This record gives sequence, structure tokens and C-alpha cells, in this order.
Amino acid sequence: MENLSIAFAPELPVWLISILCLAIAALCLIGLIGKIRGSFVRTIAGGLVALALFNPSLLQEDQSDLSTVIPLIVDETTSQKLNARDIETANAVSEIRSQFERLNGFELREVSVSDRISQTSDVSSALFSALDTALQDVPPNRVGGAIFVTDGQVHDVPEADQESGFKPPLHVMLTGKEDEKDRRIVLKNAPRFGVVGEQQEILYEIEQTGFGTSGPVEVTISLDGEVVTVDQILPGEEASFIFDVPHGGKNIIELSAEVAEDEITDTNNRTFTTLNGIRENLRVLLVSGEPHAGERTWRNLLKSDASVDLVHFTILRPPEKQDGTPINQLSLIAFPTRELFIQKIDEFDLIIFDRYKRRGVLPVLYFDNIARYVQNGGAVLVAAGPEYAQTTSIGQTPLNQVLPALASGNVQERPFKPQLSELGQRHPVTRELDGWNEEEPEWSRWFRSIDVGEAQGETVMVDDNENPLLVLQRHNEGRVALFLSDHVWLWSRGFEGGGPHVQLLRRLAHWLMKEPELEEERLTAETQGEDLMISRQSINDTPPSATVLSPSGQEIELELTETETGRWTATYKTDEIGLYRVGNGELTALAQVGPANPRELAAVVSTASLLAPIVDARDGSITRVQSDGVPRFVSVGESGTRSGRGWAGVVNRSASVLNGINRIPLFTGLLGLALLLLAFAATWYREGR
Repeated sequence: MENLSIAFAPELPVWLISILCLAIAALCLIGLIGKIRGSFVRTIAGGLVALALFNPSLLQEDQSDLSTVIPLIVDETTSQKLNARDIETANAVSEIRSQFERLNGFELREVSVSDRISQTSDVSSALFSALDTALQDVPPNRVGGAIFVTDGQVHDVPEADQESGFKPPLHVMLTGKEDEKDRRIVLKNAPRFGVVGEQQEILYEIEQTGFGTSGPVEVTISLDGEVVTVDQILPGEEASFIFDVPHGGKNIIELSAEVAEDEITDTNNRTFTTLNGIRENLRVLLVSGEPHAGERTWRNLLKSDASVDLVHFTILRPPEKQDGTPINQLSLIAFPTRELFIQKIDEFDLIIFDRYKRRGVLPVLYFDNIARYVQNGGAVLVAAGPEYAQTTSIGQTPLNQVLPALASGNVQERPFKPQLSELGQRHPVTRELDGWNEEEPEWSRWFRSIDVGEAQGETVMVDDNENPLLVLQRHNEGRVALFLSDHVWLWSRGFEGGGPHVQLLRRLAHWLMKEPELEEERLTAETQGEDLMISRQSINDTPPSATVLSPSGQEIELELTETETGRWTATYKTDEIGLYRVGNGELTALAQVGPANPRELAAVVSTASLLAPIVDARDGSITRVQSDGVPRFVSVGESGTRSGRGWAGVVNRSASVLNGINRIPLFTGLLGLALLLLAFAATWYREGR
């Protein structure tokens, strides 16, 4: 498009030109009043001279028409995938595109808004932020309106604009049904840490939309995948769950509300929280039957851990030793047997018998109490020496009902290198010990082992003849470990290069005290950004494939790959925020993608109430796609009505861009000279007649 205009660029000061023009005008006026011949022609010539002094030019502008931009913001967040809203969205977007292809002078700029998965910040439907981003490079005079395709759950709605002037209309294509119902469970307060064995409280509430008045809702509460309680809770009232922290490490508490038949989704009917159990200083009782070279190994290991409160007794003077020394001259501390094994036995997390034999210190009845302690969840480690093969062995006491193997009476005195059994190569206590090599372990030899009969439980270490060296066994809630050699101290002393005694004994102690990381059968699920990392630990053959249940209820089968001995892993690229449940056989694990209780799932019912104020302020419209379809978009002016029944208006701004300007001087060069000569020639001609 080309526009013509005239511009003036005088070469002399305007005040001087004005004086000259006044002088010319005065002379012309005198001539006209006096009716002097040729005055009219002189006036024309004077006017041309005056015009030439202002140096007029003809401006020719080269302009191009610009399209009017209409941002189309498409909500593709998690709530838009519920109840077939994604299909409604796709159909609406397709119809809008088709209409704007037929509207001349408009550019439809489409932007999709999806969930941004993050572990540190909330995710939400930020449609207005997307609108601002879409218009960053667009001047205001090119914006003719905006279109949202959403369920109305928008989390960054600004205050309605009350300023005067042009405001582009906002038209909302609302997906979803008008009478949707939803029930959700919301955590009000959930502790992140707790001391093992102490009480903790979780506060939660049932919120629901579209139900009207309803009765109690059933809430199922599970701890580490096992149902703990089922409560009846009234919606809108705060409820609490009080429990004892069962173990150290991650304790996963899941809350699930009863699903209504006509509910839009059950995705937000369940939630979970992770409480990290912290043990108070672990209490360990170490009883050494006699002084020996390996006694210091156990003591140094346990004392090096600041979280362990160690009570250590070494029996230096058994009751049968009678040498006549008066009691008041002895500096030995009497063994408080009744206090330790009757009154306070349940306060210990682990009891270690290090080369202990019956010498009348502990009555037989006490061993029966120790066996009860194991059955009720306690842990006992027996580090056996030659005394275990004798008649004074603790295997000849009521403790034998929980011991995994009993001595045959023989003691092997020969050099050998400890080996990991086939099971031990998979067991988390002994798996991948430093220096392990199936052909020749890179650790020192031992020189003594105790023969036993048939071993129960799990034999994880053997000698070179496949005789048991380390046997683990569970009894109800308790655990027992039997070390059938007293030469592990050779590793700690660096004999022949030593061996991984700290790694082995620490793992063994932690397994006995039920650390989750050392469970033989364990399934974990963790998130790293959008990746769901699944790990399966097992001492058996290849476990079955894992089943992932997404927040929207979709089931995905994943094959597990053995990445190291006894451990299988898989990775799943998630595309939803919320709670994922992973199942593998009888084991389950939970993982949260994105923050717990995300805003995107807090409210999912389709609504126009959030956007209505700003839509009204911008003279826009809200249309429910399912019932009314997509309105007809028409071009309208900057004033007047912008929406009506079945139609929505977008403003054609008629913007243009200036490509360049051509300047043509009128009184310079040959053209100007010709005009002036023509004027003066006409004057001379008139005077000559």
C-alpha cells in the first residue's frame, strides 16, 4: 500500500522566509488594490516564489498490511485428560483452526500448556503466563483477542482489568460437563521425620464438590503397603491418624478415600506421605565369653558408630573360679544378669554372644527369655568359636529353638578362604563384598570353622568345602545370625592383606536390626524429574515384570533388567503428575511425580467461575463445548458488541508496517526552475501587451 503526502524543509530560517513572504504579499496586494496591469499574474508568481522558499517535497510511503494476531492457548494439563476432555479439546482446536483459515487478515498463534514436572515446585495450569509468552514479540496494536480451550481450572488468573481503552476480548472454550462431581483427600499436616517407636500424628480432610450433603466416607490407611485401619470420616471435618513409627528409613503412609460411583476421577482420592524413621541411639549388648583376639574387632566396630550405645561385658571370672580372693579386693564389675536379660532385655536392638559358653553366669531360664525376645522381634548374633562344639555350648540351651544350626561336635583347624555361596552372591548382606572374586577372593585366609548339622535359614558364606560359615534366619518378627568362625579378626588386623570386615559386620548388624535397604526381597520406586526409577532386590530367580499404575489408572507392564547380581531395574518415562503405584509379585512401592498434593489435581471439576470476572471485563464469552459447540468467529471493529448467541468476535486491528519513504522535491532542480521561469515569463508577457 502506498500513501502520498507533502512535507516542507525550508533552507532559510522560518522567520526570514516569513518576512519575505509578507513583503511579497504586500506588493501583490498593492497591485491588486490599485488594479495595476499584470497584478494577478504577479500574485501567482509571488506565491510560487514563497512556496519555493519553504522547499516543499512530495512523500511517497511504501506500507504493508499486517495480520491481526489471535493467541490460541490450549490447556493440556493433567485435569484436561479426565472424562474425555482431551477429545473435546482436540475437536475444538480443530474447528477453531478451520474457521481462522477462512478469516482474512488474522493469524492464529497456538500455544500448548502442559504440566511441568518438578520435585521442588508445584505444577499448575498457567494459561495467562503462556498468553504473555505468546505475545512477547507482538505489539499491542496487532492483538485482536485471545482464545482459551480449558476446563476452567486456571491457577494464574489476574485481577479483572478495570483500565479504560482497548482491551482485546477473551473467549473461553470450556471443556467438561456442567454437573461433575469429585471427592479428594487432602493432607493438612504430615511429619517428615519421626523417632522409631514414638507416636506421630497425620492430619487430613475429605473435600468434595458437587455431592451436596453426604454421610461419612470410608478412608483406608496403609503403612508400607499393609492396611492399618479403616475409618469413617465426615467430609469437611479434619481427622487424624496416630501411629508408632515402625522402623528406620522410609515409612510410606497411604490414605485412600472411598470412590463414589459417579465421580469424575479417583486420581485424587488417594495420597501418601513419606516419614523418615530415625532411630535413637541403637542399644547393643555385647557379651564376650572370654578374652580372645577377636573381641576387640567387635568392640571397635560398634564403638566407631556414634549412633550405637554399646553395653559390653567380658566374663573374666566365672563362678566356678574360686581362688580365695576376698570380694572386696576384686576390681571386677559383677555381671547384672537379671537386670539385662529379664528387666531390660526388650530395650536392646541387638544382643551379640561372642564366643560365649555356659559357665553358670546365665541361668537356663534366661536363655528361654532370650528366645522369647527373638520371637517378639529381637535380634541375636552368635559369633561361635570352639566352645560352640562343646557340651557347654549355648546350642544346648533353650536358645537352640531359634538358632539356625547346631554344632556336630567337630572343629576344623585348617587354612581356607571364605567363599560366598550362590545365595550369598545375591543376598544384600554379602552381595558384592569388596574383594570378592568367584575364582579367587582377594582377601586373607581363615584357619578355623565349626562343623554343624543341617543348617536352616539362609547360608550366605561357606568355606572351600561348602560348609556353612554365616547363616541367617528369621523367626516370626525377630532375626538370628550365626557366625561359625571366630577368625574374622584376621581381616581387621590386615593379615595377608585383610578383608572387608567392616563392610560385612556392619551390613550384618543392620540386617539384624531390620534396616529396609538390606531386606532380601525389596521393591523401591523413586522419581528423578520425569523418570520413574524402579529397583527390585531379590535372592530368588528373575522376578516377574513390574506393573506401573499411573495416576489416571493406566496400567503399564515393564520388563526388569538385571543390572547387578540380585538387583533388577527399570525406568519409565512418566507423562502425568501424581501418585504412581508399582507392583511386583506381592511387593508394592509408591512414588510421587511432582509435588505431593499438586494444585493440578486438587480441584478437577470443570468450572467457569474462575475465568468469568476477567472474561466479562474484556467483553468476551464463555462457551461450554460439549453442549453448545464452538461458536462462529467473526471480525468486528474496535467498538461495539464482541460476542453474541452462537458467535464470538475478534477485532481486526488493520495494522501495517512502513517499508520505506520516497521524497520528491517540488521546487528544486529542473522542475522548480521551470515553474519559476514560467511564472516570470507570464508576468513579462502580460506587461508587454
